[in-house]
Amino acid sequence: MSVNEENKSRYKATIGIECHVQLKTETKLFSAVGNDARAAAPNTLISHIDVGMPGALPVLNEKALELAARAAFALNTEPQKFSKFDRKHYFYPDLPKGYQITQYEDPIIKGGSVQIETESGKKTISITRVHLEEDAGKNTHPEGTDYSLVDLNRAGTPLLEIVSEPQINSPAEAKAYARELYLLMKYADVSDVDLYHGNMRFDVNISVSKEEGKLGRRAEIKNLNSFRSVENAVKYEIDRQIELLEKGGTIAQETRGWDEAKQKTTSQRGKEEAHDYRYMPEPDIPPLELANEFIEKIKNEMPEMPSDWRNILNKLSIPPAAIELLLERNGEYGLNYLERVREGIKISDKVGVFVAKYIVNDYFNITDEIKKMTEGADPAAAYLPTIKQITDVYEMVEQNKLSSTSAKMLLYNAWTSPPNTNLIELAGKLNLLQVSDEAEIDKIVAEVLEQNPQVAADIKNGEMKAIGFLVGQVMAKSRGQANPQIAQELIRKHLGL
Repeated sequence: MSVNEENKSRYKATIGIECHVQLKTETKLFSAVGNDARAAAPNTLISHIDVGMPGALPVLNEKALELAARAAFALNTEPQKFSKFDRKHYFYPDLPKGYQITQYEDPIIKGGSVQIETESGKKTISITRVHLEEDAGKNTHPEGTDYSLVDLNRAGTPLLEIVSEPQINSPAEAKAYARELYLLMKYADVSDVDLYHGNMRFDVNISVSKEEGKLGRRAEIKNLNSFRSVENAVKYEIDRQIELLEKGGTIAQETRGWDEAKQKTTSQRGKEEAHDYRYMPEPDIPPLELANEFIEKIKNEMPEMPSDWRNILNKLSIPPAAIELLLERNGEYGLNYLERVREGIKISDKVGVFVAKYIVNDYFNITDEIKKMTEGADPAAAYLPTIKQITDVYEMVEQNKLSSTSAKMLLYNAWTSPPNTNLIELAGKLNLLQVSDEAEIDKIVAEVLEQNPQVAADIKNGEMKAIGFLVGQVMAKSRGQANPQIAQELIRKHLGL
């Protein structure tokens, strides 16, 4: 979709995001049924409570309450001491009870904030509310058929719905907010945040308006499950609404879906208002009152969050992109990369930076290549070199015993060697150690100068860049083992520079 940029600049987009986060519990929110439906056969993880059989009484999962409290601290606030549940009525095939148990008037979290990085600097997005609720089931549509099937395995799955204020104003900001929310829930250990399986889903509300301070009519795009789809769907929808308004049309307040293949939104149904759901207090679950001791215990158990790690790594002048990659992939294959970096920092800041750069620039590339070659197999069978091994390599580089290229080759070979292999010895066996013996290098330099008289003459006449060519020749003849610094010094000495 193409929108005239001049016309587009006259509109302001306003975006609010509702995020559903599946809580990391063993069982569902109100029943003792398994909470992981990813590999389960349809309709095998349900109970009489999930489908609302007569006389079935829900019992609140205490672990879900603990995780909600952790989410509150992750969002820079505290859980509410008083909260209660309500019934939200609507009628879809995947909701067997005809209502969803959720929180309406008194949610578990009020307020909070998420800080994002934008082109113009840091921006704080306020959180309106966060409430606990159960998920519905899932409708499936077998290809090539004219019917739908209902899988109720997800019915009763514990969710947190995180509702932002409409303070996001661009596709890039929407993506940044979704990603930061993902990191916060991951580091607070609230959820597995498995986007592929829908452990985090984003509903994006978008409106555009020419009038400052006045919101346009909004459309909601449901069930986005990647940061890229959030960004692309917001961009498309902003353009669609502006183009429609410029042609004299009106925006329908509706729910729309995102077609990933076509990269466009499509109308699904009219948007309901709160009164359409006929909320009423949940009669089977008493109100919640959290003790101060419970809140304080959760607060004291909170781990380091992304902002804490950014502060630690920023002090080392690690590039921002590398920091974000470490944050996003930390815990992948069960390995805590950030703790490895911290172990390096304990030795020295320089070692910490070396460890971080190795993980980002080399280790991730190696694991990604293994996944490609093995068609997605988990590369965790290969190991991340220990801090001692990486430190040994760093010290060899610092002592000019190993070039940066040879260091990468050595660490790569660590993958195919037994765990805890002595990499100093391995470097010797692989002939990767640099030669720093001046007499030996001097012989090679003399040979290179004899074979390249014109280059030597050019250098004497002021073409100093040509020294690099001669150093390269020395490195080639020594099979990369000559110390390039010593080689350059000896070249200059031979040429009387």
